[in-house]
Amino acid sequence: MPDNEKIKRALVSVSDKTGLLELAAALVKHGIEIISTGGTMRKLRDAGVHVISVTAFTGSPEVMDGRVKTLHPKIHGGILYRRSSEADVDDLAKLESKGIDLVVVNLYPFRETVARAGATEEEIIENIDIGGPSMLRAAAKNFTDVTVVVDPSDYGELIAELDAGDGATTPAFRRRCAARVFALSASYEAAIAAWFQSAGAAPEELPEQLSLNLHRHSGLRYGENPHQKAALYSDPGYRFPTLLKAEVLSGKELSYNNYGDLDACLDLLLDFKEPFACILKHANPCGAATGKTLAEAYQRAHDSDPLSAFGGIVGLNQVVDTAAAEIVHGTHFLECILAPGFTADAIKLLKKKSTRRILALPQITQGRGAGERVFRFIRGGALMQTADDHVLNPADLKVVTKRAPTDKELADLLFAWRIVKHVKSNAIVLVKDSATVGIGMGQTSRVDSSFLAVKRAGDRAAGAVMASDAFFPMADGLEVAVNAGVTAVIQPGGSKGDPEVIAAADKAGAAMVFTGVRHFKH
Repeated sequence: MPDNEKIKRALVSVSDKTGLLELAAALVKHGIEIISTGGTMRKLRDAGVHVISVTAFTGSPEVMDGRVKTLHPKIHGGILYRRSSEADVDDLAKLESKGIDLVVVNLYPFRETVARAGATEEEIIENIDIGGPSMLRAAAKNFTDVTVVVDPSDYGELIAELDAGDGATTPAFRRRCAARVFALSASYEAAIAAWFQSAGAAPEELPEQLSLNLHRHSGLRYGENPHQKAALYSDPGYRFPTLLKAEVLSGKELSYNNYGDLDACLDLLLDFKEPFACILKHANPCGAATGKTLAEAYQRAHDSDPLSAFGGIVGLNQVVDTAAAEIVHGTHFLECILAPGFTADAIKLLKKKSTRRILALPQITQGRGAGERVFRFIRGGALMQTADDHVLNPADLKVVTKRAPTDKELADLLFAWRIVKHVKSNAIVLVKDSATVGIGMGQTSRVDSSFLAVKRAGDRAAGAVMASDAFFPMADGLEVAVNAGVTAVIQPGGSKGDPEVIAAADKAGAAMVFTGVRHFKH
């Protein structure tokens, strides 16, 4: 096909009708005949656009509730025949078909159906597109002769090409469009494969083959540092709470570091139903607390470590009212605020500081979903694991000291245990009255994390309880805490040094319980 040969015939069949009528007007303007199916055809005809049905073009009816309509030699011959091949031209004539020079198709919303709560297996299977990918791949393979468009966002460029080329497109445009088709086809098939692999599988079962299906969501100003480039990618089929569904209500564009910190914040929020607030820095909690109200929870979280709260990321697990907003607004400098929503008065107040990035994510109130898997990329590959969503049953705790914890200590121990799994290892968390008072994180020895937590707690360590994300290999880390006044400890246990650690707790009159579960976060 010569580079400037006009498009004579287009096949248009789209599930997303965005921009359809504008595109059809451009095709009519350039005298391009339109073939179509189902809902697309009805919408065009209702708008007064002349359309030829696929049934009329092929001479065959749609059958099996529309499962078979475009899977026909006249369709695929019209797309795939090579215009420069006399044999192909003769074969097309024997089929009594005509050339199709433009294919505009987008696929059934399989990923969106999987992500929708309550979608049945029958719905999901019926949203596996067969004819669409077949036509797209055929057109992309024959890109030297055929133009193929898969996304309404490309209609503008297609129309510009037609206008500039008097109804023709350029080879460069056709090649770019073909590349988009094969990228879409690969991700679409990967999403289907992932669903089949996970459907009915045990939560702990991990697939033999992992196909990641990520789409560029947006560019970012830069990466962790200004000299690094960065972009944000989304998984269209992800069905759990995600920042990509949050609405940014105020503030500057989110940065690479903001997304990392906010994701850690979201992870922490999903563990709580009662009024809860947290403040994070560099993906680590520096304050976390529950309260009778959201305002009380935030104040107590802030009081845990006011110095570290400067420039922090705030998470709140309920709709922010005026009382909570007034306290948050009084914090000198905050990078981001994440919550399920905000009352009108609350958002009006919080927007007064324009540098704050304020995000609303109603999904927070849903809590964690079952079967979530998490990834970490390494050079040349990826790590995958089930989410750390273990819920500790108090009945499973093993009291290993002479003294058992009091009811108040037990409540604080359980709160501390929920927090410590969100702190980078080695992690030590001190808690009093369901609020953190000292956190030691990311140190290369557990005793150093204990020193850091006690230092931050100061006098508040007296009467506090302690959580450790992993066992104490020796008694020194525990001794730092009990010498500062800590009265009870929760830890996994399982160390060869357990007897020494238990003896140190008994000597101090402290209670200690073992969970049998470790909460490393690296």
